Amino acid sequence: MTATSHPEFNAQTEALEVAQAFPEAIRDKTVVVTGVNPSGIGFATAQALASQSPAHLIITGRTLSKLQDSIDALKTAYPNVDYRLLQVDLSSQRSVRAAAAELLSWTDVPTVDMLINSAGVALIPERTLSEDGIELTFATNHVGHFLFTCLIMPRLIKAAEQQKNKNKGATRIVNVSSGSPLFAGMRWSDVNFERHNADLPPEETPNYDMHRRFGIMDAESRAYTPLEAYNQSKVANVLFGIGLTKRLYERYGILSLAVHPGVIRTELGRDAVAETKRAIEGLMEEGVYKYKTLGAGAATSLVAALDPGLGVGPVGEVREGRENYGAFLVDCQVSDAAGPRAVSGDEAERLWELSERLVGEKFKW
Repeated sequence: MTATSHPEFNAQTEALEVAQAFPEAIRDKTVVVTGVNPSGIGFATAQALASQSPAHLIITGRTLSKLQDSIDALKTAYPNVDYRLLQVDLSSQRSVRAAAAELLSWTDVPTVDMLINSAGVALIPERTLSEDGIELTFATNHVGHFLFTCLIMPRLIKAAEQQKNKNKGATRIVNVSSGSPLFAGMRWSDVNFERHNADLPPEETPNYDMHRRFGIMDAESRAYTPLEAYNQSKVANVLFGIGLTKRLYERYGILSLAVHPGVIRTELGRDAVAETKRAIEGLMEEGVYKYKTLGAGAATSLVAALDPGLGVGPVGEVREGRENYGAFLVDCQVSDAAGPRAVSGDEAERLWELSERLVGEKFKW
């Protein structure tokens, strides 16, 4: 089983503390962080990385003014870093392709050493389709990241080739997931939420008890629920990492991991309906969940991106039904808490095939 090199790191560990533990993994490297705005964990992630002098720190986001505010704040604290902003709407494949093309056009940024896919949306009240006809949460949280990651892969491969004989696994792709993989899976028969939950195959039926805890009392009679759309997208984040590692680790030395950052007060749940917001606050009062600081919320992403102790066994290795055991981190440590459907190699391959169909392109490296 893979393990971290700092077993003392935990739920209270701050991102800056993690970055300071691995300065050589950051110094003079090129890092991309998606979903950066001043009030989110993407910014806390970028801020911790900036503290250790990367060569280039590229931040992406949908809103140009928030990206600029983030860079202004980063420059104030750490002025000697080359910051780049990259505007992208991850729900739009057109926007993703344009952003990837822009990054690839930067001849002075020949490699990408780390990609941290931190952007996300959650709890959109009504079923909404992206301009590409995909349920909006899945389009943003998974499909957009899948396409962006695959399109900029030449830069990641080039970085990995420089490291391969010295430090296999130093080039990394981190997907920020959530607690959803602990109890949810993919909705293969109805990815776009067109069928009532009661009509789904038993293995795809939502966890109704969990929905009720989040204030959704009639999930059985619905097709779309905001929580289940979010759950599916976050399971996809983990499966995407397993698919990437299978394709890239042995050949190039690129490692992909997924993390549950914890529960943090950010803008992520701003669109949630009132019932769900009240239910979440109730769960907090009961002590079921505890809020983390932004820095603590970013810390597990930094461990996944930087810790040299992390790796995988032989590709295809299965332990207790879990392929690539160690692909999911919680509270700065490797976790085996994710359900079997969220860490299945077969499910990861099925997702890869679906993702390629949705973006209309196959990727071979």
